[in-house]
Amino acid sequence: MLASILGIFVGFLGWAFVRYVLFSFYTVDQNERAVKTIFGRAERLPAGVRQEDPFTEYLRPDERDRYVYPQLRVIPPGGPYFKLPWERIHKVSVATQTVNMAVDLEDPRANGGGTVLDAVTKDQLNVGLKGQIRYRVSERHLYAYMFGVKTPIVHVLAYFVAILRERIANFEAPPALANAAALASQPTDASAVSGVSINDLRKNLRDLNEHMDRECLSSPARYGIALDASLITEIDAPSDVESAMAAINTAHNQVSSDISLAQAAADQKIVQSKRAVEIETLKAQAEVEPLLALAEQLRALQASGPGAMELYLRNVRLNLFRQAERVIMEVK
Repeated sequence: MLASILGIFVGFLGWAFVRYVLFSFYTVDQNERAVKTIFGRAERLPAGVRQEDPFTEYLRPDERDRYVYPQLRVIPPGGPYFKLPWERIHKVSVATQTVNMAVDLEDPRANGGGTVLDAVTKDQLNVGLKGQIRYRVSERHLYAYMFGVKTPIVHVLAYFVAILRERIANFEAPPALANAAALASQPTDASAVSGVSINDLRKNLRDLNEHMDRECLSSPARYGIALDASLITEIDAPSDVESAMAAINTAHNQVSSDISLAQAAADQKIVQSKRAVEIETLKAQAEVEPLLALAEQLRALQASGPGAMELYLRNVRLNLFRQAERVIMEVK
């Protein structure tokens, strides 16, 4: 009886040693961060060590008090570390991840099975958006990510989609770009006609992506996830609208091509006219130059003294007589 009790006691000690000593050592990978909870409460930084969160400036004034989360003591990569039996370690990956913007994590069948995100333009066109979102967990906002909301990525995707749809519904091309497109003599792509919402969106995809990046700067303070970039790569219109716009764009391209050809012909004629004027001007200058030089010589002879001009005329006359084969002289 005593031996069995001793065996049970030794077995319990061995189990306790393995469970609470050997299994209490842990490590943190390079792309991970860890947070320790003591009796379910996350270990936090002292009040004097906390710093002002720069991401709160992107929140609306009425939201800044709502999204005030404590800063946690983050366990960096490395180890081995040791935890006590009443402590738990929560690890999270901080590597950059990519997700399709049309994916609905709560309903995989939504948005065409996570392939196309629907949105409505200001022209009441139902367009389909395709693209990706790059995101990562913000190390500074681990409390919001791990304890603030249940599924942060679902909230972030919903927040992103709401902002994107609002932007699509109210998007207008910048006036400078619209005027430049209207004055362009030859468009370079099929979306040439300005003033049509889907064409404006396609021509300004970069501005749309940059707008989404700016609008989502508050996501770390809200949900603990920072959006590195939004990559909207394609905007599809309904097939009937697409064919109508293709016909409009074809006509616009043809008119632009005719205008370009007329401008090129006019420019060529202008250049040829300028060249002809330059040639005739040079010819006139070449003919006038010897006359000007002769006049200068005669002026110099006239100023050299009396009788110089008569001698010059006599020499010129003699030279002409020498070259002539027959001379007819008037007899008085």
